[in-house]
Amino acid sequence: MVSSLVAQEMSFEEYEPRSTLVVPENLVTKAKFPFIDIHNHQRARGMSAARVDKLIEDMDDLNLAVMVNLSGGSGRTLKDNVAALNGRYPNRFVTFANPSFQGIDDPDYPQRTADQFEADVKAGAGGLKIFKNLGMSVFDRAGNRVEVDDPRLDPLWAKAGELGVPVLIHTADPSEFWEPHDKHNERWFELKERPGRKKESPPSFEELLEEQLSVFRQHSETNFIAAHFMWLANDLDRLGSYLDELPNVVTELGAVIYDPGRQPRHAKAFFEKYHDRILMGKDSWAPSEYATYFRTLETADEYFPYYRKRHAFWRLYGLDLSDEVLKDVYYRNAMRILQGIDRSLFPAD
Repeated sequence: MVSSLVAQEMSFEEYEPRSTLVVPENLVTKAKFPFIDIHNHQRARGMSAARVDKLIEDMDDLNLAVMVNLSGGSGRTLKDNVAALNGRYPNRFVTFANPSFQGIDDPDYPQRTADQFEADVKAGAGGLKIFKNLGMSVFDRAGNRVEVDDPRLDPLWAKAGELGVPVLIHTADPSEFWEPHDKHNERWFELKERPGRKKESPPSFEELLEEQLSVFRQHSETNFIAAHFMWLANDLDRLGSYLDELPNVVTELGAVIYDPGRQPRHAKAFFEKYHDRILMGKDSWAPSEYATYFRTLETADEYFPYYRKRHAFWRLYGLDLSDEVLKDVYYRNAMRILQGIDRSLFPAD
């Protein structure tokens, strides 16, 4: 009786039911093909040779051929980050630069920032990464929010196009963070654990999305990688409409595999239609978590768990993608966008 009462008082956070479903399981701990992870973060500056060697060992276990480190910084920091990884394994890493928004009110800011990015590319940067602070927490001296499509950043986007390197841009957060934190919110658990993620003031999700799209539309000569499926993995038809409109935009899977994995038929059709517009990306470096990506993309498994309950309490289903689609997502699309990738690391197609 005591045990029963305790169970009735159990919280949602504690509830972890063991599935009784008996179905085929195909655990995949190594990708079927070598892949490029377009979305990763490493604190490479000052990393010891032993730590870099261990990183390569873990990458090899996953069949991760090339890692894109999006946390490269700029100037001296960028050079140190490039040296720490590429200096030891020159063909296994690509480092993206990050611009500074300090002094955005200065008259010379637009040209100065574009020139600095050009210098960063000459120093080894393979692209530009924009963090989500742009649009949400960057303000000018007058206290005005710096919008994603602020014209003072136009020379930076244009410079990336001129240099032929991509811009990976993270705008906004999951739209549920703007919704009431109540029983209807799919991210209720996450917002309870991380209350600071709740958005209580403008801009709205839709405003941020429109600002991002404005940049893509104005700079058609620049290749953009919209991070996290543009936070529209839960609305694939809408995402597809933007990909149809904007041939200079591709997207990537960082931290959103839980959404394609709960709509396997619709998501498979999306991957087949946009096979040349989707890149493999994971986001945070946790080698054990890649298995969920591989299983979702490569198998037809049913009802298996995601690795982080606060993001998704539901179970996932495999998309069972064809080899041709997998090759595009895993490496072909990234090879088309990135410069200087060692093609010997990948199958001869």
